[in-house]
Amino acid sequence: MNDLPALLGGTPVRSTPFPVYRTIGAEEKQAVMEVLDSGVLSQFLGAWSPDFFGGPRVRELEADWCQHFSVAHAVSVNSATSGLYAAVGAAGVGPGDEVIVSPYTMSASAAAALVYGAVPVFADIDPETYCLTAETIRAKLSARTKAVIVVDIFGHPADFAPIMELAHEHGLTVIEDCAQAPGALYHGKAAGTLAHMGVYSLNYHKTIHCGEGGLVVTDDPALAKRLQLIRNHGEAVVKNMGYQGELTNLVGFNYRMTEIEAAIAREQLKKLPQLVARRQENAAYLNRGLQGLRGLSLPQVAPGCTHGWYVYPLKYSAAVTGVARATYLAALRAEGVEIAAGYVEPLYLQPLYQQKIAYGNEHFPFSLRPEVSYARGLCPVTERMHFDELLYSPLIHADLGQAELDQVIAAFHKIDRHLDALRSVAA
Repeated sequence: MNDLPALLGGTPVRSTPFPVYRTIGAEEKQAVMEVLDSGVLSQFLGAWSPDFFGGPRVRELEADWCQHFSVAHAVSVNSATSGLYAAVGAAGVGPGDEVIVSPYTMSASAAAALVYGAVPVFADIDPETYCLTAETIRAKLSARTKAVIVVDIFGHPADFAPIMELAHEHGLTVIEDCAQAPGALYHGKAAGTLAHMGVYSLNYHKTIHCGEGGLVVTDDPALAKRLQLIRNHGEAVVKNMGYQGELTNLVGFNYRMTEIEAAIAREQLKKLPQLVARRQENAAYLNRGLQGLRGLSLPQVAPGCTHGWYVYPLKYSAAVTGVARATYLAALRAEGVEIAAGYVEPLYLQPLYQQKIAYGNEHFPFSLRPEVSYARGLCPVTERMHFDELLYSPLIHADLGQAELDQVIAAFHKIDRHLDALRSVAA
């Protein structure tokens, strides 16, 4: 085989796509057929009745989720985005409040504040876990801070003990976005259960899925009730149910999960431990195989934590290799390895924040907090990771075997052997 990098005319390490991650099997098919045979595809009713809480599969999924994650309440929703919105509403966030959020995550984690007229305030991330920290959150606190949304990005739990201490000190509600980290642990406790509310995703490209869907968990019965009301037309229900709690934000939505989704999700939940274990084994294998390569810093797992490995992140130093990150990336892709540079552009650089336009033409809700800045340079660690250092790959999932991982490792080693030649390639 020609050892030259494929980018320079050599033979690629792999010329066919890697195996696709598939978690749906006979169990899910059988569960769906049972729902179809029942004739009940959804059993939610937007009025006070036994069906206000949904059908049998929805309730069974919520019970299973509580048991699996050792949490008191689980509220199913039609997406993790809906779950984030409901959690912000349940926290009592309102116009002019500030919600501290991560700039390095899916956009809904920040946009959830806007739904209730609050203003997102972006805190920087830790350069090893890529999560918010108590220190970066503290730096962004103000008298108007109402809540914090902390994302377990890439599958690594944030350091929640000091974050929750800070929240208690300042009377803040903390929402954990655990979309990418189901099955990870923080000092023996499940990711997603580390804050006042935790949000899980069942979107099709997550570790487990039912196409679309999500769950919000909490140990607080009052928050659980508010989540259920926001999920299902709370304004139409509170009178007849005799609800005596706070009415703020109970203008309800239709965030309801179907019986088919719930049936699939129940079967998927049973597979979660083994799917996460395979990802952890694959990550350990990649770490051993990539150790010592020039310009690469392997992902770190904080003491007391386990990682869910939604993706496999690496830090790259062009200063060490003399090869531009874009060239290094192009060389890996030419070898057939699926990899990307950066993750998402820091959210505050989106037009929404740069122009401070969300609802109407009067800059609401940003007009309520005009001093909040979204200038470039706001979160320097995030910008350095995105624009200069981060590489990440989805080639970590449970359908990859040792042979495929060996090809990934071989591609990196091949590029490392030919850094001198790659230095002449324009980025």
